[in-house]
Amino acid sequence: MTDQTRRTFLKQAALGTAAVLAYPTSTVLGANDRVRVGMIGVGDRGNDLLGQIRSVHGVELVAMADVYSRRRDEAKRKVPGIQTFDDHRRLLDMKDIDAVIVASPLHIHARHFLDTLAAGKDLYSEKTMTWSIPEADKCLAAAKESNRIVQIGLQYQSSGALIDAKQWIKDGWLGKVTHVESWMSRNTPHGKGQWVRPVPSDCTAQNVNWSAFLNGRPDRPFDPFKLINWRLFWEFAGGNCAENMVHQIAWIMGALDLPLPSAAYMSGGVFSEKDGREVPDTIAVTLDFPNIVVTWQSTFSNKHYELGDRILGSDGTLEHHFEEALEYWPEKTNRPDGQSTRGSSHNQNHMGNWIDCVRSRGTPNAPPEIGYRSAIAVHMSNLSYKNKRRITLEEAKAVTPEY
Repeated sequence: MTDQTRRTFLKQAALGTAAVLAYPTSTVLGANDRVRVGMIGVGDRGNDLLGQIRSVHGVELVAMADVYSRRRDEAKRKVPGIQTFDDHRRLLDMKDIDAVIVASPLHIHARHFLDTLAAGKDLYSEKTMTWSIPEADKCLAAAKESNRIVQIGLQYQSSGALIDAKQWIKDGWLGKVTHVESWMSRNTPHGKGQWVRPVPSDCTAQNVNWSAFLNGRPDRPFDPFKLINWRLFWEFAGGNCAENMVHQIAWIMGALDLPLPSAAYMSGGVFSEKDGREVPDTIAVTLDFPNIVVTWQSTFSNKHYELGDRILGSDGTLEHHFEEALEYWPEKTNRPDGQSTRGSSHNQNHMGNWIDCVRSRGTPNAPPEIGYRSAIAVHMSNLSYKNKRRITLEEAKAVTPEY
């Protein structure tokens, strides 16, 4: 950030916090009351969430905001009668909206997070919670000071596998855990890089609120490729650590109740497709915790092993794969009478859990605290990669984010 941008952000954050504190506690909604929801950002991920929220009983989607006219038009076709805006502040001004889903690009999360809380709305914020560590600090503080329900889009926090993992660890089935392995792999056809999407012909300066998308980044002529493919560039994104590692690290942190990492090291590079991207497509991360090492690796050149986690303990092993039951194997050396087993707890609907908590004012499955801890792990990893060295938590927190 430039000094001017930093001052502007701090001023807005302060105003947002003041507004949150001044906003009165809402009346608890009854089980039969409709929850009126707005959405900010309806791109590829936003459309996934649009389908999810529409499937939740007792929810009415009344408004959406997006900088790109095509997405607003598409939303109108999917949800007849919905109001649309190119400025999220107009949506937040609507008094009859109870809750807001934020699915904007990563570099705008903090602004939309803080503005939504300041407007007195409950919030579902897509992962990763923020683009930087200072933004994460501000968002966590605002969430703690508000009386709003905040769910982060870390869907594994609503998984039956996490319920089983916590119980088995509590019951001592794993013994002393010293190492966790995790991985995520994908593949694409030769010549087609992961996340690269075609630019529609109507993606023009006339149809896009470009300044809102830049969100304080240095002004420059309209760039349709960066608007559509923002995930490829550091000034807008956090790479695959922010897109995928965050889910698994949050699951691991939740299962083992881990604090913030004490240090991170990340290596890798752009090896799969030389398509102009800045963020690496091949990654190896090591995160240090007290007496535990957590590793995560990823490639976009091979999907054979897809996605998984292994928690390795002196008395047993847990293995977790996406949308599959958790598996446990005892270490016969220390647990000779232990038996292999599979988890039986059911997954919860992550979006439905948020709406239930909007009604009950309960704590959702992925509150800001786990969003914060997993975001810090992401940002420490990326800072290590950019600086080409191991970085400690203290060093990471002292870094001034740069575009």
